[in-house]
Amino acid sequence: MQTDHITLSGAVLWKIGFPLVVVDDIVVRAPGTGQVLVELGISGVCHSQLMEARGKRGEDRYLPHLLGHEGTGRVLSIGPDVTKVKPGDAVILGWIKGDGMDVGGGHYTLDETRINAGAVTTFNSKAVVSENRVFPLPQGLPEDVAVLFGCSALTGAGMLLNEIKPRQKGNLAVIGLGGIGLSALMAASLHDFEKIIAVDVSDEKLNLARLLGATHMVNASRDDVVATIRDLTGGVGVEFSIEAAGQTATIEKAFASVKRHGGLCVFASHPRAGATISIDPFEMICGKNIRGSWGGGCQPDRDIITLTGQYLEGTLPLHHLISEQYELSEINMALENIEAGKSLRPLIRFSSS
Repeated sequence: MQTDHITLSGAVLWKIGFPLVVVDDIVVRAPGTGQVLVELGISGVCHSQLMEARGKRGEDRYLPHLLGHEGTGRVLSIGPDVTKVKPGDAVILGWIKGDGMDVGGGHYTLDETRINAGAVTTFNSKAVVSENRVFPLPQGLPEDVAVLFGCSALTGAGMLLNEIKPRQKGNLAVIGLGGIGLSALMAASLHDFEKIIAVDVSDEKLNLARLLGATHMVNASRDDVVATIRDLTGGVGVEFSIEAAGQTATIEKAFASVKRHGGLCVFASHPRAGATISIDPFEMICGKNIRGSWGGGCQPDRDIITLTGQYLEGTLPLHHLISEQYELSEINMALENIEAGKSLRPLIRFSSS
């Protein structure tokens, strides 16, 4: 398929705080140098898109625009100099930069209005994306599970694989059991931790965490998180904590939960724009460490292969993260269910899949 212009359906954010609008006659130019045209089969719906739609990521200078940053689909055509994939290939789309040309996304219009888009978007039936946001879908990996390799699985498991890299026994706390937190917990269960402590406000998610490898569960709506973690670790705290709840208070608790003299808190969440965390500097000079994670420190072309192997071996059961499936016309319902804490990783399934 190679024409000058391609028509597609997409969910457009026109105004902050208002529902996305699904339209059927968006036009995108054929892929240029370093770009790939993909027909979407499935898109994930992430908390990041909810924050964008609700205006929690600060000023949005790109309205109107498309959203979505994780999905799977099939390559329809490629632009000049693309060597990573070819037409007909099944692919994963993700926001973390990988190998290939970094050239930005497509040029979309609706009538005479420019619809902005980044290097990858997935709330649309077709997308022109940058080559470095496209990854061959490994053989044997189900397309719905593969969607998670566009964001949550790479970020969560990547924090263990690339950033914590535990080399000795110790204790770990995971605060926030969404897609990223549960992916981290599953990856942690592959290491020799003495205790894996799961923290959330949902008993349903805590029960799932137990199934996926947590040894202890803490309901933050009923229990003092920091005090409970210290009680479970002889009063000293955990060697590592991962925060994925997306609130300044939970980042602070994750930091407070690690031990002095070498404890490490890693967080991948991003609270609303302008929010700040408050930590006691004395705790830092006592040897506590904190750092943020950009996509789990992943190199997707490498780490997708590693994590696929673990999934196919049955040691990384990511299918437990997949919750409801929706049509594109139901995108606002999917966002509302994430906001209400009812969903882990809802999927949008396009009619072509």
